[in-house]
Amino acid sequence: MVTVLLPGPLRGEAGGASRLSVTAAAGTLRAVLDELAASHPRLSRRIRDERGELRRYVNVFVDGEDCRHSGGLATPVGDGAEVQVLPSVAGG
Repeated sequence: MVTVLLPGPLRGEAGGASRLSVTAAAGTLRAVLDELAASHPRLSRRIRDERGELRRYVNVFVDGEDCRHSGGLATPVGDGAEVQVLPSVAGG
């Protein structure tokens, strides 16, 4: 089981949940997000673009490591891992 942690701005797309559990049998971040898309398509559209790539303004961490520095969507995700999704915040 993998736990996906969602911040407040994304919870509305997941029925208000702050945590979602997925099985992600394939063991990659892509597999986790694919499973998430099957059950929460609106949430998926906020995380990935129409090509299935991570949106530029969304940061995803697997067990505290930024996935952009550890393989992107091919980042290994083991059983019991935590995946945290954080949209970037802009302002001045």
